Amino acid sequence: MKNLKALSLFVLAVLASLAAAVYAANWVAQRGSIDADKVVVAAADIPLGSKITPTMLSTVDWPRGSIPEGAFNDMQKLQERVVKVGVLRGEAVLEGKLAPEGTKGGLAAIIAPGKRAMSVRVNDVVGVAGFALPGNYVDVVVNAQQEQNGKTEESRQISMTVLENVLVLAVAQEAGRDETKPKVVSAVTLELSPSDAEKLDLARSVGSLSLVLRNQIDKDPVGTAGITKHQLFGTPELPQAPAAPIKVAATAKPAVQRARPAPQPSAATCVEVIQGGSRTLNCF
Repeated sequence: MKNLKALSLFVLAVLASLAAAVYAANWVAQRGSIDADKVVVAAADIPLGSKITPTMLSTVDWPRGSIPEGAFNDMQKLQERVVKVGVLRGEAVLEGKLAPEGTKGGLAAIIAPGKRAMSVRVNDVVGVAGFALPGNYVDVVVNAQQEQNGKTEESRQISMTVLENVLVLAVAQEAGRDETKPKVVSAVTLELSPSDAEKLDLARSVGSLSLVLRNQIDKDPVGTAGITKHQLFGTPELPQAPAAPIKVAATAKPAVQRARPAPQPSAATCVEVIQGGSRTLNCF
């Protein structure tokens, strides 16, 4: 009886093993029948702005139905191309990650069309303690003396945000974006439009600059009017001197000559003289 029970268990084990073997064989056959093409991937991490060389690339089998758009199957087509974003090892090299053909590489290769790169001096405070890294977005704040229009008006100190949502292209001479450790550097390169580059150039010439780090997904602009020293401390500003009244010179009026009245003839004085019985009237 015991032998029959053991034989039954042995037969069940053999049948289970055969079923597993058949299932595995079918699975391997299905995997082998999947159509695949060669796709060029990065054999090592490729920093942005780098020119591609043959040693940076390799090819792997990629399922034909899931090949990403813009992928390459020939490494020769990627010779002398420049990457505008960092490509990690094993990642497919796509056309969207490459700079236009003819780009020579370096920082100029990663500047977006219509944009310009401009560097500003920073220190450990202005540079947000080194946390303003390539790929981050910052606002630019200027602190300067605001000139007034009238001579009697006193200039006032003001702090104002002049640029918002500015991309940091590089810190010092490094444009890599794969590190998260802060770097205290002496210069930061920003990506700006031509008009924003003019604003930044004027701002750094009239006052001191500060960078304000912002969330990478926060793109909403926030317009501010700036703040003055009086507003910061809540003190009233000095009243402006009233403008001097404008004096208008009076025009001289021509003298009106009045006609003098004609002299009235004075009444004549007459004297009657009686002499020797004759009368004589003398008037004078």
